[in-house]
Amino acid sequence: MLWTIIVSLIVGCIVGPLARLILPGRQNISAGMTVLLGAVGALVGSWLGATLFGGKSGDPWSWSGFILGTVVAIVFVLIYGAVTGRGERAVTR
Repeated sequence: MLWTIIVSLIVGCIVGPLARLILPGRQNISAGMTVLLGAVGALVGSWLGATLFGGKSGDPWSWSGFILGTVVAIVFVLIYGAVTGRGERAVTR
């Protein structure tokens, strides 16, 4: 279990930026937030992959977890962008 979490966090450092590259347009998200969203997406994706596709117990890596982690990270980046806005709004007083 611990190795699954460690590997998911390491893969999240790749998945977050990969998710931003896949999304069209410009996202107004810092590099740190991108890595954080990728790490959380990888954790959720590896959990979903093990739950839905019956991953082996103690196996820290699976393609289903990586693919689902990327999809979940894309969704998290989209949600974060929608919640925080794109920074294009003009401030009027």
